[in-house]
This record gives sequence, structure tokens and C-alpha cells, in this order.
Amino acid sequence: MGAPDCLDDWGWNRFVARKDLGEKYVTDGHVTFVCTIMVTRDTTPVTVPLSDIKNHLGCLLDQAYGTDVSFTVDGEIFPMNRAILAARSPIFKAELFGSMAEATMASITLHDITPSTFKYLLGFIYTVEFPISTEDNTSNSNEVLFDLLAAGDRYALDPLKLWDNVSMDTVTYIQACADMYNCLELKDKCVDFIAKEKKAKKPLISKTI
Repeated sequence: MGAPDCLDDWGWNRFVARKDLGEKYVTDGHVTFVCTIMVTRDTTPVTVPLSDIKNHLGCLLDQAYGTDVSFTVDGEIFPMNRAILAARSPIFKAELFGSMAEATMASITLHDITPSTFKYLLGFIYTVEFPISTEDNTSNSNEVLFDLLAAGDRYALDPLKLWDNVSMDTVTYIQACADMYNCLELKDKCVDFIAKEKKAKKPLISKTI
């Protein structure tokens, strides 16, 4: 007598009849079963902490540890690490490790940049963080933005990631700076930002550079 049809869904077709087992699989009174065993256990996920390399490099900058070159800007001296500067800027790499005279100089004097701008620039090089808040729309802040973009263009720093800090108060000024230094991608993003910002409650007035 076969199994009732109503029981088919309960797994009867997964069993082997004793007769079939004896005729097909038993050898010398023994049968071999091949099994796959999976052991599961509760595991606690490992939390990988965020990288704090920028903090370490920031400390390296502040403490002037292991420096091998110094820059003099308007009488102020900045001890630096050649390898870090070269890793972040192709211009510094060419100057410090190429055939230029600076490659063999222990002290380098820079012109056409202020000590404060150079300090901000170094902070960005070491920590990849924008050194000032672009929410401050004062004339002094805008001048710093302009000087930083000029320095970023000079040292090929992918315009200092100004786009990451754009706001409605600074977008037109950053756009003007980007236009002056031919930062086309930054300029296009500023234009798109203005076009998409429909909730602006005050007109955007571009300041003269």
C-alpha cells in the first residue's frame, strides 16, 4: 500500500525504501552514508574603527616631528616632511625629489603667498580637511577662500575640495574663483548648485574679486 497522496508534501519522497537500500547500497552488510554537516554559532560582529590617520598626520604637522625640509614665508618658518608633501602634491614632488634646485635645499623660501594661507594649505595637505568654515561670509573669509584656491591651483591640489564646503553664501564667490583659475568641474558644480537651489530666500550677489 503506497503512501496517501496527501502525505507527499510531507517529505515521503525523501526517504529510501528498505528494499531499495538493501539491493542497491548494502555491501557485505554495510552501507555508507555521505553527510554534510554545518555547525552554526552565534558570532559577534567585529567593529572596525574609522581610520584616524588624518589625526596622526595632524599631530605630525603640529609637532614638526621627523621634518627634513623647511619653508620660509615672509620670515615665518614651517618645518615639513618632504615625503608627505610629495605624496599629496605633484608640484611638491617635482620640486623636492626632481631635478630642481629645491631638491637639495634644506630651507626653501616661498613668495606670493602669505604665512596664514600657507598654514591653511599645509593643514589641508596633512589632514585632507578644509581649514576654515565657508559659512562665514565675511570679506576676510572670502579673501582666504580666494588665496587658498590660488595656492591649490599652484600646487595642483584639486581645488582644495572647496566643493565639499560650498554654501548659498559662498557659491558665487567660489564660482568666480573657479572661473579665474580654470577649475571647470568646480565651476560647473557651482552653476548646478545655484540652478537646483529653489529654496533660496535671498538673491545671490557675486562679489568683485
